Amino acid sequence: MERCRLVFSGSGGQGVITAAIILAEAAVLYENLNAVQSQSYGPEARGGATRSDVIIADSTIHYPKVIQPNVLVCLTQEAYNKFYPIVRPGGLLITDTRYVKTEKKVDAQQKELPLYHTVMDQLGKPIVFNICMLGAVVRLTDVVQPDSIMRVLENRIPSGFLELNRQALNLGIKLASQNRK
Repeated sequence: MERCRLVFSGSGGQGVITAAIILAEAAVLYENLNAVQSQSYGPEARGGATRSDVIIADSTIHYPKVIQPNVLVCLTQEAYNKFYPIVRPGGLLITDTRYVKTEKKVDAQQKELPLYHTVMDQLGKPIVFNICMLGAVVRLTDVVQPDSIMRVLENRIPSGFLELNRQALNLGIKLASQNRK
């Protein structure tokens, strides 16, 4: 596998750090890959800028920070404005249509997906917005299998919320499938 460098960005409370942790765990525990995850966030409890880096590879990872991601996810306008220039040429930029107005300034594939609207329309629970986003990332990159994400979720969340998370993951996969070239 080629090394995959991902940056998830948004604001506190959107679950970008949790999504990154779930992805890294899925890669290590169920895909027999190496992964590192790091994070940074503003001082606010909710609403501050949030960034989480994930590197997944089948070889040793020597540096845990992502400089130029293959995959950049921006879930807020602030995150997009700050990070869109760092996406690797030819990479993938994923944004949510509710929160981000994109400009065609990058040499990357841009996927503008209605993640939040779809979650609210079909599930009515914003808490799984991040899992829907993770489903889209998994489908567009094939970096790990959706079953590996579900296995991590089964160990991380209360059983009463598992079906809601499964539905959110599948919504993200479906949205990405409809927008995959």
